[in-house]
Amino acid sequence: MTKIIHGKVHGNTIEFDQHLGVPDGLEVEVQIKVISPTGKWGEGILRTAGALADDPYWDAIMEEVHQARKIERRPQMEGDHARQPRRQ
Repeated sequence: MTKIIHGKVHGNTIEFDQHLGVPDGLEVEVQIKVISPTGKWGEGILRTAGALADDPYWDAIMEEVHQARKIERRPQMEGDHARQPRRQ
């Protein structure tokens, strides 16, 4: 039996895209052919840039995130001790 199955190398292990269809423990011979990437590094992010440009809700969501980041998150002291400097 001869099959062509694609996979990815992780250290000394190859993870195949599909089940091999052979029983566990069976000895096999594997030929390795390196598949070149289809594009240059960074092209993936460039393809997705602007994906939300036409989303009518996106600007409002990002504005909400922006405003949430401006909120003071440190606890504020209350009462007379908040106005008086510490004694040393």
